[in-house]
Amino acid sequence: MAVLVYTEGSNGKIRKNALEAVNYAAHIANQLGTTVTAVIEAGHDAAYAELGRAGAKKVLTLANDKLANADAHAWSVALAQVAEAENADVIIFSHDLAAKAIAPRLAARLKAGIVAGAVEHPTIAGAQFSVRKTAFSGKATAVYNILSAKKIITLLPNSFPIQLGDGSAEIAAASINLDAVSNRITLKEKKTRSTATVALPEADLVVSAGRGMKGPENWGIVEELATTLGAATACSRPIADIGWRPHHEHVGQTGVAIRPNLYIAIGISGAIQHLAGVNGSKTIVVINSDPEAPFFKSADYGVVGNAFEIVPRLNEALKKFKAAQH
Repeated sequence: MAVLVYTEGSNGKIRKNALEAVNYAAHIANQLGTTVTAVIEAGHDAAYAELGRAGAKKVLTLANDKLANADAHAWSVALAQVAEAENADVIIFSHDLAAKAIAPRLAARLKAGIVAGAVEHPTIAGAQFSVRKTAFSGKATAVYNILSAKKIITLLPNSFPIQLGDGSAEIAAASINLDAVSNRITLKEKKTRSTATVALPEADLVVSAGRGMKGPENWGIVEELATTLGAATACSRPIADIGWRPHHEHVGQTGVAIRPNLYIAIGISGAIQHLAGVNGSKTIVVINSDPEAPFFKSADYGVVGNAFEIVPRLNEALKKFKAAQH
């Protein structure tokens, strides 16, 4: 019996949240006296070794045209077949866009109990898993008991530091049959994110801005600060809605939920819908000219003032600090 982990690669590398999921699975496998098997779409050959370093003992590669368009139905069928072949009763995902689509379908197919968005390692007592997750948009936590024979857990990204050892994994091609699966997704267009940028859910540092920037032409100071810090850029919902920034940068209750080590919010008032997507951040810094902005109540550090004066000065100070370290 193995603990199965769904993992993803990007630009020939294993994604950060996939390594986190393998670490999480390894912790469970150690308690159950078994091993971790990682499952990934074929085509990331040079990066498979990293899954072994994260704790996987086996890496199964899946190759089928019906998996190429991120069809959640096809993936759930494939993973169900792999879980049966590997005798896996526990399956781990990162709680990202793919998992939100695949994991519930797989749970229904396997009649498995599922907890989405876990933030702690489970407490295992016999066949019962007690799993803690956030609730009420991050304002509280709840503990769910999974009593079913098969269990699925999705892990909220950036909940645990990644630990890589010197382990290695056996690489093998998984045998799957998707002949009975009909294509449900038609790929119209494919856009690839720049290899220089970090996916928001995986970012340790995020610089975000809102309507206080007054227009898209002023976003240069936000991007410069992000470049200096090595951070990802984000925005509030109104900014994405009016087209100042792309929708994949929208963080909040209806956008991307993030848990970076540092979140810098520039010119964002801090409506509850925005806070719901960022209140898992370890440290929140708010820069706003309105001293009554709601965001200050949730900030670890707040700066009241004109962002067009503060952000360039902050950027210059950071550049000098980094230069002094070399």
